[in-house]
Amino acid sequence: MADMNIPAWLLVAAVAASGQPKRPVEEFAASGGTVRITPVRHASLMIEAGGQVLHVDPWSQGNYEGLPQADIILITDIHGDHLDRAMVQKLKKAGTVTIGPEAVAKALEGVTVLRNGETTKVGPWTIEAVPMYNLKRGPTEGKLYHDKGRGNGYVISWGGKRIYVSGDTEGVPEMRALKNIDVAFVCMNLPFTMPPEEAAEAVKAFRPKIVYPYHYRGSDLSVFQKALEGTGIEVRIRDWYY
Repeated sequence: MADMNIPAWLLVAAVAASGQPKRPVEEFAASGGTVRITPVRHASLMIEAGGQVLHVDPWSQGNYEGLPQADIILITDIHGDHLDRAMVQKLKKAGTVTIGPEAVAKALEGVTVLRNGETTKVGPWTIEAVPMYNLKRGPTEGKLYHDKGRGNGYVISWGGKRIYVSGDTEGVPEMRALKNIDVAFVCMNLPFTMPPEEAAEAVKAFRPKIVYPYHYRGSDLSVFQKALEGTGIEVRIRDWYY
């Protein structure tokens, strides 16, 4: 199901600039232009549209050589693979807007707080904060890896396209209730989030047009892919650990 029967509004390109690491680049036709999404590593990705750049969870373990600095930075959580102060500073420039939940703002200066359920606009971008949390998994009995309200997933809208980035979460009701998602990036790894079969069940509930597994280190993606066969949801597998 990787790249068969590509919709007319979607183009896919894999580019390798001279001297740069090969990165899969996804291109989506939107009203007003093209949205380009570049997987960087694990939970990190870059979105470009309208001459602006949005980085999600920039992390020093990703290769940012040749990538532009950010107009907007979104941070989902306080864990080190999401909140990397050094990389945030490298990607910031004059006028960069950094958005995150309150827990992130307490750990990093200059963050605009967006709480679960809130929406903000930054120029032509609309950013909605979606709850991300564990329902049952945690380090010890009675504790969760991610408490409700601490972190944000995001729905990012530009030019009529709605892109969902899950952050670290299980298949919570707020994810399942999402509507009109064109592209979804859904996490799956244990012990911190959920296994592929649970992720697939959540995806079936909100039915994005296209879903990319991400934050999947150590997971069997064939389980996720097989579980969504016949649903009409296009599964795209990309290498986030090149």
